[in-house]
Amino acid sequence: MSDPNAPGEPVEEPTEVDDVVGTANEGLADAEAARREAVVEPEPAPVEVAEAAVVEPARDDIPWYERDDVPLDDEPAAVDRTVVMEPTITPSEPVVDAPTQVVAPAAVAAPAATTAAPQPIFVQAPEPPRPRGNRGAAGAIGLLAALSFAVLYLAVMVVIGLIDGSITGSNIGQKTLEALTTWALWIPVAVFFLAFWLLGAIVNRGRWGLWVVFGLLVGIASYGGHILGQLFQAPFWTLTASQGEEIVKSQLWVPLAFAAFIIGRELTIWFGAWIAARGKRVTELNYEAQREYERTLEAGPPIIPTAQG
Repeated sequence: MSDPNAPGEPVEEPTEVDDVVGTANEGLADAEAARREAVVEPEPAPVEVAEAAVVEPARDDIPWYERDDVPLDDEPAAVDRTVVMEPTITPSEPVVDAPTQVVAPAAVAAPAATTAAPQPIFVQAPEPPRPRGNRGAAGAIGLLAALSFAVLYLAVMVVIGLIDGSITGSNIGQKTLEALTTWALWIPVAVFFLAFWLLGAIVNRGRWGLWVVFGLLVGIASYGGHILGQLFQAPFWTLTASQGEEIVKSQLWVPLAFAAFIIGRELTIWFGAWIAARGKRVTELNYEAQREYERTLEAGPPIIPTAQG
């Protein structure tokens, strides 16, 4: 083992330059650690950090191999190398995480120009036409037929009175006025009207042939109206059953009873022709109304232009 103090071997001693470089490196490390602590754990209050002292090592103490301006000759030139520590800047105010603001969809402004969505248009469907009837007209025309029946029936009564001598030229007016106030005249008229109107309600818009065929029933009702009128004229509420039966038998074959039958049937035929003609026109009107209704349904609802918003 050689002795370090033996003569002839060089002894390396620590230089001042190495001490300065080590001190500078330690200062830089301490400054870097302080800067990291300041960033990781910021102080709530503003902190003023002074700039670190600048260590300026002596120019002659820096080795020639660490200097930038080393000449190419054998002797290294003096290099002025200054080590500057970067100051740590602490923000004046603490960093606070601001809450995230969520904007509701309703708060979003709508576009300036928007196209309004088309709104549904409700169109009421047309109602089907109501078929027109002919019963009201049959009743109105039946009143005229009943008035005609009363005139003809009264005329037959006067003629029969003139024939059997109960009415003369001197009392014809008086007898006629008396007949106008008797049950014997107005009961047959009322029965005829009811039978005529009932037949009109049944036939309605039927053809004239139905009036001709079923007019026989109206004649029979008029015949019965004549007998009923004689019972009211008695009057029947003051008669016994046998007396009422006697009156009915006596009026079965009298000319006035047959006249009521004939007048009732003939008036039904001719006034029924009037009602049948009107019923034909009503049927045509109903047919045209139904066709118009079907055309309206096929065409669909009309297109109504709407203003665009």
